[in-house]
Amino acid sequence: MRTILLNTGTELLAGDVHDTHLAFIAREIFSLGLRIEERRTVADGEAIAETLKELFSRAEIIFVTGGLGPTSDDITRDVAAEVLGLKLREDTELLASLKQLLNARRIKWVSSIARQALVPDGAEILPNENGSASGLYLKADVNPKIRSPHIVLLPGPPRELQPMFRDSVMTILRSIVKGPPQFERRFYKIACMGESLIEEAIGKKILAIPGVELGYCARPGEVDVRIIGKHAALDQADQIVRAQLGDSIFTTDDETLEEVLVKLLTKKKQTLAIAESCTGGLLANRITNVPGASAVLLAGYIAYANEAKIDILGVDPKLIEKHGAVSEEVARSMADGARKRARSTYAVATTGVAGPSGGSEEKRVGTVYVALADENDTTIKKLFFPSDRETFKQLTAQAAFEMLRRKLI
Repeated sequence: MRTILLNTGTELLAGDVHDTHLAFIAREIFSLGLRIEERRTVADGEAIAETLKELFSRAEIIFVTGGLGPTSDDITRDVAAEVLGLKLREDTELLASLKQLLNARRIKWVSSIARQALVPDGAEILPNENGSASGLYLKADVNPKIRSPHIVLLPGPPRELQPMFRDSVMTILRSIVKGPPQFERRFYKIACMGESLIEEAIGKKILAIPGVELGYCARPGEVDVRIIGKHAALDQADQIVRAQLGDSIFTTDDETLEEVLVKLLTKKKQTLAIAESCTGGLLANRITNVPGASAVLLAGYIAYANEAKIDILGVDPKLIEKHGAVSEEVARSMADGARKRARSTYAVATTGVAGPSGGSEEKRVGTVYVALADENDTTIKKLFFPSDRETFKQLTAQAAFEMLRRKLI
């Protein structure tokens, strides 16, 4: 079924808000054999009506996001009703629940909020447990006089849209989509390996399998490999991927490298300490974003200045004086100091030149040392990531995490 996503909101086109709906919805509906064929983003106003009319003739399902709130620019429900030739009627139960919700939250009632209780004839109300704007489902040809696809109107905020989609929309879609999915999708995530190297290893072999679609998504320090096709063909492709990439694959699920690390450390009942200079707390931040991190992360030290490296981690001042803060010797001392101070199984440390200034002929901008310490040994890698500061930090974090993952497996 041809499925299209229509994002509404001037704030999206102005760059004030980053759209995350495409990635979420595309992942959710894939299990039903649906794929987003096209995505449009339009401003609030007449463009919504014009785009809906254009899409009606070539879509079977349309998801529309945004514009269901109480303010004057929230016109999606009004426009959808007008285009479909449907009357908007006030739903008394929905109005009562809105008043109850605002009263419970001690929010003053204003007349404009009542607009959220307007429902087009024939629409199904999708409850919003995380906000005040209900979603709406309009079945195909809801007005027999106007040919129209299935239309789902969803609130804009992700914290409202995502639970609503999982709890209500997926149930509706299962009743619409008939039969099992005709294809499957598999993911392989690889850290610290270039996209071109991965393609060289697997590209031609996989594309030689009839009916397999192969794609890559690269981000700092990570590449996602995606294969789509029928089950038997994917099993054949899977053998190639695993044979060529092996332990470079850190997961085949929708999880991050730090999530994998927390799981591995938890399973082994081992602990971690982190000492950061150039990454400024990024490693600790990413680890603590994972539920259950408290079972494995004992401490994180941000020792940005030389004095902090000396006072907090016990780095010998003579090492800094002789080799510089960005050096193998200081990285080793930082990792050893963090592990001993926290009494952890492992410790990782980072020290480098993020730039754009501060480099030298010997240690150019982008130079970084990553150290991994355990009770028996401390391993150090010298790496070079000449890029902007944020990308440099992400690449360094990936390198440190991958270093630890390799140790754990």
